[in-house]
Amino acid sequence: MGCFECCIKCLGGVPYASLVATILCFSGVALFCGCGHVALTGTLTMLENHFSTVTSDHATLTMVIQIFQYIIYGIASFFFVYAIILLAEGFYTTSAIKKELQSDFKTTVCGRCITAFFMFLTYILFLAFLAIFGFTAIPVFLFFNMWSTCAAMKSPDANITSPESICVDVRQYGIIPWNATPGKACGATLGEICNTSEFYLSYHLYIVALAGAGATVIALIHYLMILAANWAYLKSAVSTHEYQDIKTKDDQDLEAEARSKEGQNSSSYS
Repeated sequence: MGCFECCIKCLGGVPYASLVATILCFSGVALFCGCGHVALTGTLTMLENHFSTVTSDHATLTMVIQIFQYIIYGIASFFFVYAIILLAEGFYTTSAIKKELQSDFKTTVCGRCITAFFMFLTYILFLAFLAIFGFTAIPVFLFFNMWSTCAAMKSPDANITSPESICVDVRQYGIIPWNATPGKACGATLGEICNTSEFYLSYHLYIVALAGAGATVIALIHYLMILAANWAYLKSAVSTHEYQDIKTKDDQDLEAEARSKEGQNSSSYS
């Protein structure tokens, strides 16, 4: 076998669908975790500097943000390992299916159960990340409202007579308690906040994190389709093998019966 034929054979055993889903999953999780972590830090800095100057007012928020950041570490580590496992499972199943077609290998019940287990677990993770995707949209919505308010104040067509009457009160979103000081920003102060690096960076990082969460959801849907197809192929291959085994046994019985009749006929003629 030449080098070209060997390369073709190796490339034929690559589960390209699983490979694409793995790359998409890695990219989505990396964007979500990396951008989400930095955006949470920037949000906390902005709140401490402009909306909640008393430490005790945002102590609970600080603890919640730290918990979310630790969760992000766990999500990144788990999905890195899980995507590698699913890619390995794709290699195994692709090889098993090809050998099934060549009658060189028979899948076991354990192998099919593992595929079914990964399919169930991936479905649970899909639902969880779909909820994360929806949750990530909340800060994007809040920052967009704040950005829209600042853009309206700067617009020459707005014709605002009293800019100080335009405010953004983050207390109404439940982020900080109602007794937080100052709790809201109005007029020129609000415009200055929108021009800070914390606001600009956090806003765009939340958007990228939302896109990363969406990419991860798509990757998990892709994994679900791959696992379901692999499980169906393996089940079909088992049924085909069972039929071939029964057919081979029947052929052997018919051949043995024919030989027996030939032996009896030859003995009667003699």
